[in-house]
Formats: sequence, structure tokens, C-alpha cells
Amino acid sequence: MRRVIVRRSPVHGKGVFALRRLSAGERIVEYKGEIMTWRKARSRHRRYGDMGHTFLFGLSDARVIDGALGGNSARWLNHACDANCEAVEVERRVFIEATTSIEAGEELFITYGLTTDEPLNDEVRQQYICRCGSDVCRGSMLAGAR
Repeated sequence: MRRVIVRRSPVHGKGVFALRRLSAGERIVEYKGEIMTWRKARSRHRRYGDMGHTFLFGLSDARVIDGALGGNSARWLNHACDANCEAVEVERRVFIEATTSIEAGEELFITYGLTTDEPLNDEVRQQYICRCGSDVCRGSMLAGAR
């Protein structure tokens, strides 16, 4: 039985929504895509552009999953500062698990924790602005931002 569906999100673009109640600790979906080096991922990203989206998910072995290539619905998870899901890496695979109970129809969120090699100026900060609307919103999808 399908657990999630992708549809328009009030937060940003597309989002992932629960089709049924999901329990805290429940493994919901695997983040799928082509596994490659960061170097190859950056090169592809520069060459093809992101058209407003980036589907790169870093792994602990210094490689990355590119959800734009062979990805699934998990690539549409939006960021929230008080996310109801988390990404768990198991043997070079990434699974999305609920951290709280999630009701049918509710959007699923993870905290991105993004990093950038660019100097943090106003233009760069604007690219990573958070729109989650949470009471604890940090205002940014960048890791460590306040």
C-alpha cells in the first residue's frame, strides 16, 4: 500500500504528503537516484543547471545520490526547521523515517542542513532562504544558520 503522494506544496513547488497515518519511527521511503562522486555531481549540475531544484543527497562515504537521475518521490521532500521526518543512512542507502506521528494529508519534511562553498553574502543567503513558516524557523536551509 502506498504511503505517500507527490503534489503541489504550500511551502515550495512540489511536496510529499502522507496518504495514511504514519507512526513515529516508521520507515517511509528510500531516497533513490544515481550514486556518484561529488565532483561528478557538481559538474553535471553546472552543465545542465538545476531549473530551480537540486536533488543531491550527500552520503557519509563522500559520494552523493542524485535524485534527478533515477530518483523517486523522496526527491520532492521539502525542508522545514522543525521537520517531522529524518534521513537515516544504512549501508550507503538513505531512508526517510518519521520522527513524529504524521496524519493523512500532512506534508512530510526533513531538515536539509545544506552547505555551500560560496562566501556567505546576502545574495547567497537569499538562495537558501527557508519558507517553512514554523514557529522555530531559522530563516535558512543552511546548516548552522540562525
